[in-house]
Amino acid sequence: MSGIANTIARSGGSQPERPPKASAPALGALQGSLASIREIDPNLIDDWGPVDRLEEFTAVNVEDDESFERLKSSIREGGQQVPILVRRSKVAEGRFEAIYGRRRLKACRELGIKVRANVQDVDDATALLAKGLENAARRNLSFYEKARFAEAIQNAGHDGATVRQVLNLSASGQSHLTKVTQNVPVKIGDLIGAAPKSGRPRWTELAELFLSRKLTERTALDILAKIRATSNSDERLELLIKEATKRGAKNSRETREITPIEGVTIKAGRATLSLSVKKSGANAEFATWLESNLAEIIKQSYAEFTDINSVDDN
Repeated sequence: MSGIANTIARSGGSQPERPPKASAPALGALQGSLASIREIDPNLIDDWGPVDRLEEFTAVNVEDDESFERLKSSIREGGQQVPILVRRSKVAEGRFEAIYGRRRLKACRELGIKVRANVQDVDDATALLAKGLENAARRNLSFYEKARFAEAIQNAGHDGATVRQVLNLSASGQSHLTKVTQNVPVKIGDLIGAAPKSGRPRWTELAELFLSRKLTERTALDILAKIRATSNSDERLELLIKEATKRGAKNSRETREITPIEGVTIKAGRATLSLSVKKSGANAEFATWLESNLAEIIKQSYAEFTDINSVDDN
């Protein structure tokens, strides 16, 4: 266990951030000795921490169902080859918390057999890093799974630096993930699924459709409801983007006008975007201030835009 513990210790304090490498030795440090491997009743093990994969809670997920059945058959016929990682529960005596290996745990539970588990006493930070390393070593998360996992880590109270360390992200890579989770409704993401073959560009395109209000949650639900049930998650994403783009093109023929505050009007048409601010009335002083600062505001906004949309598929 010392390998991962040392990695976290080195990354703390004022030292520069060094994202962990998902190497076999690093995982081996937490896989521990044979003495730490036990056979445990699956009903004594509870889930812990942020959900890292969509397959456990995606509403429509035919391909993941098939993958799980193959895993269960493999364990039934050849036994569980790779232990899951657990720690002793902090709230219930005699119980455990699963850090990673939810699918193996579920398979053993459904088969009615004990699960082989590596029992380690680790804190939350070490457990999160172990989860991230295990994902990288076994099957990489899809772009959208990374986005939801990053959001779940932060919702659990951890900061952005922890997210970047666990998922081995750059700052701009994290921004790409955040853009998607902030704009694509959770219900829509659940219905689409992990989309393992679809990377940042397609998910960002979907996020832009919601951000520009060319697509609403209600409309997206209607579109997804009409997609055949046998479509996989990548096909659902593609079909949703295609239909939403088609509808957005029809709506874009009209000029849209927005008044965010009194005296300020934004007009968006097919070819231009314009801003007008009245120099009289309640916000006359704001108009004067904006005139002096608008050029700098646009430069700063453009710099943020180019940073977030730089070529970085993390």
